[in-house]
Amino acid sequence: MADGHEQPPEGWTESQVSDWLKLIGVKKQYIEKLYEEEVDGKILLALDENFLKSKIGMKFGPAHLIIQKRDELINSKEKSPVKKKATSGGKKELEQKNIDNKSVQSEGPLAQLPEKAQAVVTNRPAGKEQHVSPAKEDCRPRPFDQEGIDFIYVKHRVLQPESGAFNLISPCHEFKSLATATKLDRTRLQAKFAGEVLKFATGCMNIRSNGTIHFGVMDSKDDVGYVHGEIIGIPVQEKDIYVDALDYIERSFSSGRDHVRECVRPPRFIEVVDRESTEKMYVVEVDIVPSISIVKNKVYRVCLPKFAEATNKVHFEKETILRRVGSKTEPVMEKDISDFHERMKDRDAQREEAENNLFLSAPDCCQDLGRKLKMLMTSGKKFIEKGKWFILVTNKFNPDDLCNIEWLLNLNIFCVFDFDPDSKVSGLCSEYLQHHIANMHSLQSYRISGDMSIKEFTSNLHLFEQTSWIFCNGRSDFKVDETTCDEMTWIKTKMTVLRESVSLICKQILPKGIFQVVFLLTSPVDKPLLHTFYEFFTDMEGHEDIICICESEKNFQKWQSFAEGSCGAESVNNASVVGMKMSHINSTLQQVQSVEASAKKHLPVFVKGTCLLETTEEEKMYSLEILTVDLCDGTTKEFIEEEKANIDQQFYHGGRINWLNLWLSDRKHVEEIIERDAYQEVYTFVNDALKSNANQTPVNCINIYHHPGSGGSTVARQVLWNNRKSVRCAVCLPVLLLIEDSDKEYLDDLKNELEVATNTKRIQHATLCFILLSCRRSHDPEKRCKESPLQNVSVTHKLSAQEKRKFARKREVLEAQYEPDFILTFVLMSKGFDEKYVQQFVEHLLQGINRQDVVTTLILYVALLNTYVQNSFISQSHCEALLGLTVRWEMFRQHEFEESLGDRGKLVFLHLRDEKTHIESIRIIHPLIAEEILKQHLGNQQTRSSLAMDLLRDDVHLREGVLEGRNIIHF
Repeated sequence: MADGHEQPPEGWTESQVSDWLKLIGVKKQYIEKLYEEEVDGKILLALDENFLKSKIGMKFGPAHLIIQKRDELINSKEKSPVKKKATSGGKKELEQKNIDNKSVQSEGPLAQLPEKAQAVVTNRPAGKEQHVSPAKEDCRPRPFDQEGIDFIYVKHRVLQPESGAFNLISPCHEFKSLATATKLDRTRLQAKFAGEVLKFATGCMNIRSNGTIHFGVMDSKDDVGYVHGEIIGIPVQEKDIYVDALDYIERSFSSGRDHVRECVRPPRFIEVVDRESTEKMYVVEVDIVPSISIVKNKVYRVCLPKFAEATNKVHFEKETILRRVGSKTEPVMEKDISDFHERMKDRDAQREEAENNLFLSAPDCCQDLGRKLKMLMTSGKKFIEKGKWFILVTNKFNPDDLCNIEWLLNLNIFCVFDFDPDSKVSGLCSEYLQHHIANMHSLQSYRISGDMSIKEFTSNLHLFEQTSWIFCNGRSDFKVDETTCDEMTWIKTKMTVLRESVSLICKQILPKGIFQVVFLLTSPVDKPLLHTFYEFFTDMEGHEDIICICESEKNFQKWQSFAEGSCGAESVNNASVVGMKMSHINSTLQQVQSVEASAKKHLPVFVKGTCLLETTEEEKMYSLEILTVDLCDGTTKEFIEEEKANIDQQFYHGGRINWLNLWLSDRKHVEEIIERDAYQEVYTFVNDALKSNANQTPVNCINIYHHPGSGGSTVARQVLWNNRKSVRCAVCLPVLLLIEDSDKEYLDDLKNELEVATNTKRIQHATLCFILLSCRRSHDPEKRCKESPLQNVSVTHKLSAQEKRKFARKREVLEAQYEPDFILTFVLMSKGFDEKYVQQFVEHLLQGINRQDVVTTLILYVALLNTYVQNSFISQSHCEALLGLTVRWEMFRQHEFEESLGDRGKLVFLHLRDEKTHIESIRIIHPLIAEEILKQHLGNQQTRSSLAMDLLRDDVHLREGVLEGRNIIHF
């Protein structure tokens, strides 16, 4: 709100009101709601708490804060006229103060404000320096009077303002910094602590209200640089100093000492987490619980202890009756004592009623945790996405829980941040390695050297081939440089490395939106794990793709109290599943996985039986895509029914065929996939190669040359699919190995390497070991076939009479299911890639097209690439930048992108996803369509050259200005 404080509030716009609300610490969701309701300066001045609570849905605390700060603002404006123009010296002074206060500002993303935002100057006592304070994250207090709560505070977060008695059961609060007293000796410190506690306790007991007094929380407006309720913490060397200080009860009360002992709970020490320091600090809290059974019919008088410097010992002040008045504890005046006694019965009755209502309140409704878990893990879909990567952060597993991790075994896990040093010996890692391969790493492994590229780094660590297991706090089975350390030592020695690791993964390796972080908390949470959450939250720019699963409410408390400061209570609750047993989690999540957990894989053997292919063995050969006898048999019925239409349509719209297409067709879930004539030729070549022959070489090569988009890849995959039960497809021996779109030099090198391997193994002469099925695009496949008729097969755009009949029948079936435009490549094939049909389609596509439209430019760019460069595509992020698309909500990103393409773009583009990085991209649905678009839209070659130059210039611009360092176009 640049210079917003110089303008009267009644003239503020909605945006200026939003800026002011940020500055006073109001939560983001409330600010957005008020903005939507068009609350400007005039409306702000007319607001009351009832409106904020009933219409905006605010809690009592923030509603009270807004009204209080609004009134202070009005008063300060009335009393302090604003100068017309600040001097340059004053501006420098203000900037210097902001720099000086930088150390106490919250670092969380929710607390970041515009550089020019300035706080509204509130009314201060005369002679006190005006101070500009940034907004800081709110937090809630520790749950009142509960045993066994594992709770933490975060330094510089802010508790709600001190309060008076609200309903006698909800505790009132009082804050004391105690910063000066902690530097005193034991006697002075105990006197100060006991005096504050007993003063507050007596006031609460006399009005029958629960209460909590917090030490280590800023309470004074004179604490320059801090806000009221800001958590700072105090050093606690000896906890017994504070516990023993309450022995002053016996000397401070002439009667009712036992009652006071029962009502005043022992001090609790809540650790304060500081992201910038390793010093241990605490907030010391004392709860006051004046149960009616103890305090009924009684008024308490206290003689407060105070250390007298003159006598150098503790003396006791005059006996006083104290009570809570608003947010303060005050003495009852002599003239009011009689009335105070008379109203005692009313206060007792109110307390008794409040306690009875507490016990009679209805229990909380049971959440549907099963649905919540499914929605979080699937991102609101029916099934966990096959292409989604998961990052798991976990601590020590209970032995019983290790029996229920089948759901984890089916996840596409990128890496695990494991805080259990025994994990490799007896924990989750040990169990996981019985089913999958994983690479063991320390945090140091994820430090990238300056001369190494990201591509080299991911390749060296096999990050997209095998799960990375990162031991974040040492390994008990690996002593060298892997020692376990306590919390504070970890923060000193490993915190920086963890920060670098998380940043590397989130900002340079995995694009936003294609991965999800799961915090699986199976044992008590310590600070290193909390710091890990903060690093992920910061680098992922929010909590949207972070979820927490925790069975124990107790373990969740500390996590919750830490995370709420960054995300807000509602967001943390919405992204957490708490109270669900691991066995129930296991069963629930298997329902939304596409493959059954018990699915096995088998390979054919020489004697016509099968053998089991262990997953761990398969993953060792991560560069191969292995077809098993029972591939896809473990696909769940629910997944088939939900996704079969989408899978089928993707193929007929121009997508590459996958094994599930063929499996669905075999099982009659979808229509049969037509076999081109070339299929039978290749199939015959394979069978002939498998027959015994004295002149047989160990490696036999069969080549498929095909026109782009003519179905050559489909032919090759059909051959493998239909041979998978008799020949090992991609595994020895004999192996039918498909190599797609590789040059001849690579194929020759592979053939030579395989021959060397067979010789080394001393395999009997004339034994066939490998059939290399090479599938390559060619502009003249028939010529290549003529060159080697006994080894090469051609697939062209020209259909035989038999093929035309097959495709015509199939087209009738598909057109009854889908719009012809959305099975365009199949229609093209069914018409034998007739040139006239392609021309008519493109002519219809370009009819009335706006040549200046940015979508038209995008179509031309992609068409140019797809015409001249095989297998080329443009990343979706590049397209979004070119279209000037601003995505407001990540969850609607794909929808907004597709909508921005318009009808023509939707029709002509095919959406792809890289199998390793899962980067989204697009290409024209068929090379013939791409070429015809250029031909009709541009004409001569010179125009194509200028278009190419425009594309290259635009690419450079985007690399430098939008997507620096990322490959956005693939050639």
